[in-house]
Amino acid sequence: MDKNFIPVSEMPLGDDGSIYHLHLHPEQIADNIILVGDPGRVPVVSEFFDRIDVKVQNREIVTHTGEFNGKRITVMSTGMGTDNIDIVMNELDALVNVDLEHRVRKDTHHTLNLVRLGTSGSLQADYEVNKFCASTYGLGLDGLLNYYGIDMGLHENELLEQVLEHLQLPPQFARPYLIKCSDDLMQKIGYDMIQDMTATAPGFFAPQGRKIRLPLILPELPDKLSSFRCNGKRFANFEMETSALYGLGRGLGHNTLTVCVLIANRVSKTFSEDYKPYVKQLTQTVVERLCK
Repeated sequence: MDKNFIPVSEMPLGDDGSIYHLHLHPEQIADNIILVGDPGRVPVVSEFFDRIDVKVQNREIVTHTGEFNGKRITVMSTGMGTDNIDIVMNELDALVNVDLEHRVRKDTHHTLNLVRLGTSGSLQADYEVNKFCASTYGLGLDGLLNYYGIDMGLHENELLEQVLEHLQLPPQFARPYLIKCSDDLMQKIGYDMIQDMTATAPGFFAPQGRKIRLPLILPELPDKLSSFRCNGKRFANFEMETSALYGLGRGLGHNTLTVCVLIANRVSKTFSEDYKPYVKQLTQTVVERLCK
């Protein structure tokens, strides 16, 4: 058997030959892809397209592919969390870098541009709600990348050690990882936005220091992240997907960037009165710049 052969148990396909969870065929996605968490946000993005050629839905994953300014573009919902990003990233990569019919890896690598468009909570008092933030680094508090053989760079490791020294996480926590965004996508899309680091948590409540009824192991985590400083770098925000996007993008050879509207401020305890117009404005900006 060919050593590059991928068994059905490792990469299942649908009855129609589509990739299993996304329910897509290779020709149904573009090289430029916008990722959103909420399936309901997909039509909010695709309404900016000049036309829509593909509409596919499977579970929480909704995909629209069309054209803007003469360039093909896709928007896809991932659901929330790094576990969903793990599925989406691996299957998107398989669509362009695996021969699905013969179940073997292609000899020539194909690179995708993947931009996560989302909302998040600010960790800095001066990063006000409704501002746009582009994530320079993703700090993974979720542990996902510990299951993969993906190396961080020397600078990333050095910066991570500074972060770990500052946070002093309990030993039962998964070891964090830190991955940089794509410089090309930052220069193309996030050049005039807040640019700083993002902390990715494996949940919305306790992993982000929120308490309703259950006690917290590390209630001071948001404050510790807010107070971190290293060579001008700070943590801009908390969310639930960026670290996996950056880490898997690094390992699979794709360009990645996260841009978010800051809809809450964890320092001032404020929340946007109406963030939807700002999400729409950011959406139009990303679509136009990605297809420029």
